Amino acid sequence: MSGQSLLVPGELSPTRSVPGNIRRPEYVGKPAPAPYTGPEVQTPATIEAMRTAGRIAAQAMAEAAKHIAPGVTTDRLDKVAHEYMCDHGAYPSTLGYRGFPKSLCTSVNEVICHGIPDSTVLRDGDIVNLDVTAYIGGVHGDNNATYLVGDVDEESRLLVERTREALNRAIKAVRPGRQINVIGRVIESYAKRFGYGVVRDFTGHGINTSFHSGLIIPHYDSPHATTVMQPGMTFTIEPMLTLGTHEYDMWDDGWTVVTKDRERTAQFEHTLVVTETGADILTLP
Repeated sequence: MSGQSLLVPGELSPTRSVPGNIRRPEYVGKPAPAPYTGPEVQTPATIEAMRTAGRIAAQAMAEAAKHIAPGVTTDRLDKVAHEYMCDHGAYPSTLGYRGFPKSLCTSVNEVICHGIPDSTVLRDGDIVNLDVTAYIGGVHGDNNATYLVGDVDEESRLLVERTREALNRAIKAVRPGRQINVIGRVIESYAKRFGYGVVRDFTGHGINTSFHSGLIIPHYDSPHATTVMQPGMTFTIEPMLTLGTHEYDMWDDGWTVVTKDRERTAQFEHTLVVTETGADILTLP
């Protein structure tokens, strides 16, 4: 490990506003979203709308990533992504989702996922995951990636590189007719080569008009993930690999998930549609 001190919660800035002409998801202002009751296989029109949402989410993430540097706050990254999505007519899906207060997640070092952007200052040697979802045209596009901050130690750099490769390998395993658990089998077998932990309790998910449809995509070889992939199914794959245990603790904010041993963790994510021959990535800039 790099020897960096552990994270502590920072101060939140005021809630950012979204122009009134931008369509909100149905869950904004409610304690929870309405349960999704539609199909996992989407129409061509929905898939094309998701491609637009996914492109905006990917571009917003890339724009925020340009500002990653020692001395920059995670709140600053939130502001950049928020403004990009709003400028392109999209609503930041996380803002108001089950009360989440910000427009993306910023998960630093030992934070597995759902870190809340605040006054935390990025330090030389940190790693930080940006998780951005855009809502436009009645659908969501969701992606994330882990970035290096300044001069990062070799162990952390390799973790990031290999987590990206785990996602790439999982995407290549997607085929109609295969069970969902092939995705986790590929990720887990690759991660075990390096002694990494594979987070089990936070997963990929179905996505479409719903941010989380109810379809679960485990990143380990789950005997219960027997749903068969079909052309037109849309979901995320987002492996979270750790230098130590896959077990976790949650901060008092009810969102920030950290590794129980406080070892570092990395994550990468794309939204996909199953095609006749494999998978098509919908979150490309």
